[in-house]
Amino acid sequence: MNKVLLISTYELGHQPFGLASPSAWLKNAGVIVSCLDLAVQPLDQEIVAEADLIGLYLPMHTATRLAVDLIPRLKAVNPQAHLCCFGLYAPTNENYLRHLGVHTTIGGEFESALVALYKELFSTNGQSQKHVLNEAKVSLAKQQFLVPDRALLPDLSNYANLRLADGKICQVGYTEASRGCKHLCRHCPIVPIYNGRFRVVQSDIVLADIRQQVAAGAQHITFGDPDFLNGPGHAITIVQSLHSEFPDLTYDVTIKVEHLLKYDHLLPVLQETGCLFITSAVEAVSDHILEILDKGHTQAGFVQAALRLRELGLILNPTFVAFTPWTTPLDYLEMLRTIDELDLIENIAPIQYAIRLLVPAGSRLLELSQVRDLVGAYDQSALYFPWQHPIQEMDELYKRVFRLVQQMNDASRLALFKGIWHEVLDLAPELKSSPILARMPDSSTMPVPQLSEAWY
Repeated sequence: MNKVLLISTYELGHQPFGLASPSAWLKNAGVIVSCLDLAVQPLDQEIVAEADLIGLYLPMHTATRLAVDLIPRLKAVNPQAHLCCFGLYAPTNENYLRHLGVHTTIGGEFESALVALYKELFSTNGQSQKHVLNEAKVSLAKQQFLVPDRALLPDLSNYANLRLADGKICQVGYTEASRGCKHLCRHCPIVPIYNGRFRVVQSDIVLADIRQQVAAGAQHITFGDPDFLNGPGHAITIVQSLHSEFPDLTYDVTIKVEHLLKYDHLLPVLQETGCLFITSAVEAVSDHILEILDKGHTQAGFVQAALRLRELGLILNPTFVAFTPWTTPLDYLEMLRTIDELDLIENIAPIQYAIRLLVPAGSRLLELSQVRDLVGAYDQSALYFPWQHPIQEMDELYKRVFRLVQQMNDASRLALFKGIWHEVLDLAPELKSSPILARMPDSSTMPVPQLSEAWY
C-alpha cells in the first residue's frame, strides 16, 4: 500500500484545515496518510522517507517561502517521492516550484484533485508514475465535503489561543464554511485562482467539524472564510445552528466593509449568536488607494461600518496594507488619525502598521500600467515583483515602523501607536502644521479580545 504525507509549514496559528480536510478524503479512498504541521512539529525524516507522495499545503506567501526552503530537504531524504504542492499559491508559482523539483501543483478545490492524483500515480499495480505527471491542476468543481480528519494533527493546545478583555484565556478552533470569493480586489491572491467564484462547505460538515473541535477543548471558533458573507444564507444558517447547540461558544469571522454595509440587517444575528469580533480588510483610508486596489468601499464606508459595529457591541479588527506605492506621509498619518478617532487603537494588531503591498505572480494589480511601470523583474526566490516607493522617505518610514513593531512587541498598543506617530513626523516634519494633528492620542479604551498569533 502506497503512503501519502501531507505537510503544512504555516497557517496563521491554526490547526490546519488544509491538512485535516484532504486527510479525510484520502483515508476514505483507502490511502495510508500521515500529517506534519511544521509550525508546531519538527520534520520527521522517517515519515518523509516512507512516503510515496508528499503534498505541501501552500495557502499563503509565508507558507510558500517556507516550503521553498523545505523542498530540497525533502528531496534529499526521499528523492523517489512524488512532490505535490496544493493551495492558493501553488498554481501561480508553478514554474518555480517545478524548477525546484515539484511534479504537480493543485489549486482550487484540492481534496478531490489530490485523490485523483493518487489514483493516477499508483493505479498500475502499485507502480508509480510519479515522474510522468508534470502538470498544474486547478479545479473549481463543487465538492461534497467530508468531515475533516484531525486525528493526525497536534492537539489544539499547540495553536493560537484567545485572550479576553478580562484576561481569561480560551482555546481556539478553526474551520472553513466557504472558499474563494465573489469579488476581484486587485491585490488579493484568491482572485487568480477563483476569479470571482466561491464554493461552500456543506453546513452539516462545518457543524460536525466544529463539534469535534469543541469535544477537543475549543471554546472559540475562527471561521477562515475569505468573506463569511459571500453566501449570507449559508453563513447565517450555520451560526444559528451553532449557537443553538453551543450557546456559550464564541466565534470570529472575516467580512468585507462592502458586505458589512450591504448586509447590515444580518449583523444583529451575528451579535446574538456569539460573534465576538469581525476582521475586515480595510487596507487603506485614502480613497485614491482604495480605488486602485478595487476594494469596493470608501473611507466614509469604513467609518460607517465601524460606528455601526460599535453600536451593536461587535468588535472590529481592521487589517491594512499600510505601505503601497501610492501612500504618502499624509496618507499614512490620515490612517493613524482615523484609527484614533474611531477609538480602534486597541483593535489593531501591531504588524498591521507595517504591512507592505505584495505583488505576487498573477496579481490583478499587473493589469494596471502604472504598476507594470513601477515593479522590477519577478523575484522567484522571494515570490513577488519588487517595487520601490517614488517617495524615498516612505521606504525609510516602512523600515522604521517595521523595526519599531519588532522592538515594542511587549509594549502596549497605545505606546506603539504613539511611537509610530512620532516616526511619521520625524520623517515628514512639514505635517506638524497640518490640522490633521489637532489631537494627539493620549489614551485608549480597555483592551479587546486578542488572538495570540501575531498576524491576527
